Amino acid sequence: MTPVNILIVDDKEENIVALEALLKRSDIKLISTTSPNEALKIAWEHPIAIALVDVQMPEMDGFELVEMLKSNPRTRDIMVIFVTAISKESKYAVKGLGTGAVDYLFKPLDPYITSAKVDSFVQLARSRQELKVKNDELQNYAVVVKNSADIICAINASTYRIESINPAVERVLGYKPNEVLDKSIIDLAAGNDKGKFKAKLDEIVTDPLSSQTFECRFETFSKRNTWVECRMAHRSNTIFLNISDISPQKSFQDQLIKSKEAAEYGKKVKENFLANMSHELRTPINGIIGITGLLRKTPMDDQQNSMLNLLEVSSQSLLGVINDVLDLSKIESGKFSIIRAPHNIRKVVQAVFDLMKFKADERNVELLLELDENLPDYINVDSLRLNQILMNLLSNAIKFTERGYVKLKVKVLHKHREQVKLKFSVEDSGIGIAADRLALIFESFEQAEDDTSVKYGGTGLGLTIVKKLVELKGGELTVSSQIGKGSIFSATNWFAVASEPVNNTQVVIPKKLNPFPQLNVLVAEDNLVNQFMLSKILKDWDVNVDVVDNGRKVIERLKDNNYDLILMDTHMPEMNGYQTAKAIRLDFEEPKRSIPILSLSAATFDYEQQQAISSGMNDVLPKPFQAHELHLKMSKMLDVAEAE
Repeated sequence: MTPVNILIVDDKEENIVALEALLKRSDIKLISTTSPNEALKIAWEHPIAIALVDVQMPEMDGFELVEMLKSNPRTRDIMVIFVTAISKESKYAVKGLGTGAVDYLFKPLDPYITSAKVDSFVQLARSRQELKVKNDELQNYAVVVKNSADIICAINASTYRIESINPAVERVLGYKPNEVLDKSIIDLAAGNDKGKFKAKLDEIVTDPLSSQTFECRFETFSKRNTWVECRMAHRSNTIFLNISDISPQKSFQDQLIKSKEAAEYGKKVKENFLANMSHELRTPINGIIGITGLLRKTPMDDQQNSMLNLLEVSSQSLLGVINDVLDLSKIESGKFSIIRAPHNIRKVVQAVFDLMKFKADERNVELLLELDENLPDYINVDSLRLNQILMNLLSNAIKFTERGYVKLKVKVLHKHREQVKLKFSVEDSGIGIAADRLALIFESFEQAEDDTSVKYGGTGLGLTIVKKLVELKGGELTVSSQIGKGSIFSATNWFAVASEPVNNTQVVIPKKLNPFPQLNVLVAEDNLVNQFMLSKILKDWDVNVDVVDNGRKVIERLKDNNYDLILMDTHMPEMNGYQTAKAIRLDFEEPKRSIPILSLSAATFDYEQQQAISSGMNDVLPKPFQAHELHLKMSKMLDVAEAE
C-alpha cells in the first residue's frame, strides 16, 4: 500500500514533534517544515494529500499559505486542516473554510479527536487517489480504444450481436461502425470460417473464466477475405473481442517459410559441399604427408631431403588454406567454439614469436617482442585460437614488410579484481594500407589492393578469421595504417587471471614407436595412396594388414576373418563408414560386435565427428595425421603401453 503524504507546517518545532509522535504509522508519510515558503516548495515537489497548517506564523499566516496553495492547479486538491490556538469563534472557522480548508483542530490537541479526524481524511485521500487512478485508466482506455488499429468491440454473450465497436472496423473491413451495430458478429466471418468462429464463441460462453486466441478469415465490405487474429474474454454476459488484421503477416509468413526452406536447403548444400571438399582435399594431403614421413626413413642425399622439405611445406600451406575456409564456415554457421583454460601467457606469446622468427629472418626483417612487466603469469585463454590470431597477424606483417621491423607487443590496459584487459599489437614498417581500403581488408577474400594476391599471395581469409575469432568472446580488432610507413593491428579483450594449472603436462612424441606383433588390422580406405601409406606404416609395426576399399567389403571380410582392430574411412563408395559401423554393432555376434573401430576421417565439423561416435565407432583420428598420432590412438584402444 502506497503511504499517504501528510505535510505539517508549524513555526514551532515542538508542535511538529508532538504531531509527528501522535500521527506516526506505516500507511502515512510525514513531511514537516517550520517555514511557509518551504511548505510551498514541498507541496510543489511532492504529491501531498493532506496538510496540517498552523494559523499563526510570523512569515506568512496559515490563511495566506492556503490561499496560495489553492490558487495553484498543482496543489489545489490538497486537503487542509487548520491547527490553531486562537478563538473558536465562528468567524475564524468561516475564514479558514473560506480559504479552502476542510476542517479545524484546536490546541491543545485532543489525541483521540486528532487521530480520528486525520484517519478519516487519510481514508478520503486514499479513496480520491483510487478514483483518480480509475478515471485516468478509463480515459486512457477510451483513447486507446478509439485510436486502436485493431477492431475492439463488445458482444452480447446471449445473441452474439455487436453492442459497441470502435472506428477501426472501417479501416480493417470497410464497414462504418453504425453499419454493423446490433448485427451478429458471426456474419462478419468468411463463409467457410463461420462455423469455426461460432464454435469459439460458444466455448468462451461455456467457460467464462477462460480466454481465447485464434485465427480465422473475415469478409470485408468489398467481399474480399482477410486474415484476422481474434482475442476474446467473457465477463458479465459480454464478450470482449479484439480483432487484429494479420493478412500482411500471413503473407510475410508464407514468404518466410519459403525463404527458410530455401536457406536450409542452401545451408545443407553448403555443409555437404564443405564436408566433401574437406574429405577430398585432406585425404590426398594425408597421403602426401604420410609418404613424406616414410621417405625420410629411407637413405637420401641432401638434394632429396631439400625436395622433401619443400613438399612438406607445400602440403602444410595447402592444409592451412583448407583450414582457413573451414574455420570461416564454422564461425559463420555458429558451430565454432572458444574454449578458455589456464595458460602461461608469456610462454604462449614467446612460442609464437620463436616460430615466426625463422620466417622473419628469411626475409631479413627484424622481429621484436615487447611484453608488459605487469602481465600476469597465467590467464584463462584459448591458446590455440590466440596462436591462430597472432600467427596470422605476424605472418601478414612479415609478408608485407620488405625492410625494417615487425614488433609483437602485449600491454596491460586495465586490471579489475581478477580480470585483466590485454592489448595484443602487431606493428610493422611495411607497405601500409590506403585509408579507403581499411574497411575492406576484413571482408572475406578481400585484400588491400587488387594485385596483392599476385604480388604477395594469400587467399584474403586470414584477417577475416582473425577479426571473427577476436569478436567471438567480445574482443575488438582495430587497425591504423599509413601508406609507405606501416600498419598497427591491435586485438583487445578482457581475460580472467588464473592460477598455475596443477596438471600442465605436454604430449611427448616417442623417439621409437613400439611394434604391435601378431596384431590383425582391417583397413577400409578407398584412396590408393592412403592405402599404400597405411599398409607401409602398419607393416613397419609388425601388424598383419588387410585392405579393402568400401564398407560392403568390410562386412564380407569380417564374416570370414577375425581382426583386433578396424581402421576405417568415413567417406567410401557403396557403403560409407557410418553405415558399416552401425551394421557391425547391430548384425554381428560377440566378440566381433565389439571390435574396436577407429575412424580415419577427413571430417573437421563437430557434427561429423559426433556422427562417427553415434554410429558405433570408438574414436576419431582426423586427417591429415602423423604416424605417431595413429600409434597413440591404437595403443589407447588396445590398451598397449607407448614407447618412451
